[in-house]
Amino acid sequence: MTIRAGAIDTFTATPTSAPDATRKERLIYWTTTGIVVGIMLLSALNFAFNPAMKGAFAHLGLPNWFRVELTVAKILGAFALLIPTVPRRIKEFAYFGFAITLISASIAHLSSGDPVSFEIGHAIFFASLVVSYLYYHKWIGRAAAF
Repeated sequence: MTIRAGAIDTFTATPTSAPDATRKERLIYWTTTGIVVGIMLLSALNFAFNPAMKGAFAHLGLPNWFRVELTVAKILGAFALLIPTVPRRIKEFAYFGFAITLISASIAHLSSGDPVSFEIGHAIFFASLVVSYLYYHKWIGRAAAF
């Protein structure tokens, strides 16, 4: 069996090299993925070490254990997107989990009477998540064509 440049690892469904992906596409993918990973890690650190977060979760009507659970999930999801050898299915779960988190955060803030302006950040971040996801699939689809 011969492995050529641009081959795809069947277990991870991650391109071993993507010569056909344009520099622009790789830049867009890694920039948006970097934004997603950075925001999620900063959010997780804030949840873990900022004492005011306990009050913020209580304001939203959420229990403290959920803050801890969400912190761990955000860290794991961020690493799943950042590490190229993580299996494709795990990356899919991370993208889905982050989308659910953002949608749920928007609903929680709006339901608790917070200003609509809080949703601007969620919307921008959600757009970055969607672009990262689309370019991830573009990259994988191109590598699978080999």
